[in-house]
Amino acid sequence: MKWSEICIHTTNEAIEPISNILHEAGASGVVIEDPLDLMKERDTFMGEIYELNPDDYPAEGVYVKAYLPVNSFLGETVEEIKQAITNLIEFDINIGHNHVTISELNEEDWATAWKKYYKPVKISEKVTIIPTWEEYEPVSSDEIIIELDPGMAFGTGTHPTTVLSIQAIEQYIEENDLVLDVGAGSGVLSIASVLLGAKYVHAFDLDDIAVKSTTINAKLNKVEGQIESKQNNLLQGVDVEADLIVSNILAEIIVQFTDDAFNKLKSGGYFITSGIIKNKRQLVKDQLIETGFEIVETNVMEDWTSIIARKP
Repeated sequence: MKWSEICIHTTNEAIEPISNILHEAGASGVVIEDPLDLMKERDTFMGEIYELNPDDYPAEGVYVKAYLPVNSFLGETVEEIKQAITNLIEFDINIGHNHVTISELNEEDWATAWKKYYKPVKISEKVTIIPTWEEYEPVSSDEIIIELDPGMAFGTGTHPTTVLSIQAIEQYIEENDLVLDVGAGSGVLSIASVLLGAKYVHAFDLDDIAVKSTTINAKLNKVEGQIESKQNNLLQGVDVEADLIVSNILAEIIVQFTDDAFNKLKSGGYFITSGIIKNKRQLVKDQLIETGFEIVETNVMEDWTSIIARKP
């Protein structure tokens, strides 16, 4: 079988929504080529090997790549992807150059080439994320391992927005907390919550692919009995009182359900938000404060921000 690689030259701000568009179009994996990766200082105590070729990266912006089977519907699918990306402008999302290219790959090339991007990565004091095909030995007795298969998930869990979310969960979660994960995607935040002490997690996503992905990854990490994955629009109709709410989605979406988050949290509970591009940080802060939250902490990684708010 032949596969078509679709490459979109865009911005950091547009990575998450474009990745979602590609998954909805049938892509089974997304690769992000960000020139900032070339400048990162990386810990190599876990034995990772990083072989990044500068020629693969844009001078500015990022490449978002995905792989689609070559069939009679490919042309129509690509046009739908292009239109959906262009429509992001209506949500005040900067899509940058929005230059789209298509190239063909043989199945054996596609099946192995994309795996070079995914290696074990320690993303917080306790949590390390590994792809399922990598062998890895924990370096400490309290290290928490999360296995993900990027071929079925929404990324590998190592994007800055996810890293910020898991670092915040690690800091603020309490033993036996009940957690709501809004916009669960691959389920990595739900899995991290359980492994860090949560008693139970309700994971919600509007996309049925994400719901299935969360279920699969929960089983992979042997926590399926503590995570319920369900298709739902944000927190609409949810009748659960939570100790902690986590949401790694766009700022424009976060501000739409701060009232519901406030009402679903117990007093003293925390609302961890991420997926917030730098120029939308104040928008989210203002909305959280207007809703009644106290801003506890703001953390930044590259162009991304996470905000931790507390219900008094």
